[in-house]
Amino acid sequence: MRTVLDIHPACEADLPAVAALAVSARDDSPTGAQLGAQELDRLLEHLSVLLAAGGHVLVAKLDDQVVGVVLGRVVAAYLFAERASLYLDMLYVAPQARRHGVGHALLRAAADLAAAHDCHDIYSAPVPGNRGVQRFLARLGFAPAAGHRVASVAALQRRLAAEATARDGAHGRRFARGGIEDLIARRRRARSVMESGPIDMRAVGGGAPSRRHPAKAG
Repeated sequence: MRTVLDIHPACEADLPAVAALAVSARDDSPTGAQLGAQELDRLLEHLSVLLAAGGHVLVAKLDDQVVGVVLGRVVAAYLFAERASLYLDMLYVAPQARRHGVGHALLRAAADLAAAHDCHDIYSAPVPGNRGVQRFLARLGFAPAAGHRVASVAALQRRLAAEATARDGAHGRRFARGGIEDLIARRRRARSVMESGPIDMRAVGGGAPSRRHPAKAG
């Protein structure tokens, strides 16, 4: 019996299976955190919001079972990009369905979606540490783009506060050093005036001092 592969946009009924695949994708990553039941419920909520906000969830089904998924968003042109692009937040195929063309079929559907929205590029963010997906994308021509850098909000706030404190301290030291140097300069000027001797104010009053001749007797 021939296996039938079907690629189509996900509906609400597909979301639990999509969430389960997302959990598997996290488990495949050496840096992925394990998801509990509460996090899984939150993931389902996020998927519903993604669909409601115009996001795209494409699923691959083999014999009516969801075995692969693409999560994507169309990013409109902005300051640093003149054309729209399709951003793939997730591309994942269940281990038992690999090497059956599922990944290629999902990317074909993603490329058609991008073309329909006049997108110029497709960006993909594989799950960190999943080298299999990275090699798969590289074989299909995906090249490295500008890498992301990440910092937690709390860590960034602590670092900014520490640098601001250090900067203010350095400014205070420069100000104190400038005040001391100014005081030394003023003392040097005062000392040079004292060492030059008193000023003859008669010269200021109008010429050389007059001489008095003694009176002659007789």
